[in-house]
Amino acid sequence: MREDIRAAMDRDPAARSAWEVFFLYPGLHALWWHRIAHFFYRHKCYFISRVISQTNRFFTQIEIHPGATIGRRFFIDHGAGVVIGETSEIGDDVLMYQGVVLGGTTLEKKKRHPTIGNNVVIGSRAIILGAITIGDGARVGSGSVVIKSVPPGCTVVGVPGRIVEEQRGARIDLDHDRLPDPVAEAIRLVLAEQDKLAERIKRLESAAGVTAPADELADLESKVKHQFHYEI
Repeated sequence: MREDIRAAMDRDPAARSAWEVFFLYPGLHALWWHRIAHFFYRHKCYFISRVISQTNRFFTQIEIHPGATIGRRFFIDHGAGVVIGETSEIGDDVLMYQGVVLGGTTLEKKKRHPTIGNNVVIGSRAIILGAITIGDGARVGSGSVVIKSVPPGCTVVGVPGRIVEEQRGARIDLDHDRLPDPVAEAIRLVLAEQDKLAERIKRLESAAGVTAPADELADLESKVKHQFHYEI
């Protein structure tokens, strides 16, 4: 428990004292109750384990199936809406935010939930489905839907998840605002190329003495570009 409290204080800049973390952090409470439920699950006391799990869910808004295997120093920040399925496996030093789902994709009674490696960061509302593996040191961007395995050290964003950064050092960080966006980058390149082509056409028209009609879409294009750059 001391190790869990220290992990929470290291990863949440809002944490001011160990007592505050001990009494007021539902992510830790959910983890501690899960360990008790998991103990009964391993000893085939399935009903008792589910009772503890559902009580845990009622008080913390975090649903962890008692069959899930969780490593050391696992921390759920905020936590509401997190769902972790029965055959999920989570490594050490994993940081997870609210609304994350580790879900299954089959009705067969076999390994059907994700395996999360060590030092992985999973952003809020990310959904990871199926018996796939998220490698050590990987990052999953907020709102992403991941349905394929992710190599170690990679960053995944989007729906469906796409690898946008590879071989990042294995470390925990909170720089979600710095995740690359390949879609936004592609749109940015298209807009830049369009501006170049429009300028060339204007020069050709001027050299040929052609009077071009007023561009009715110029104002709208300017507004769209301004909004696009503001949002990204």
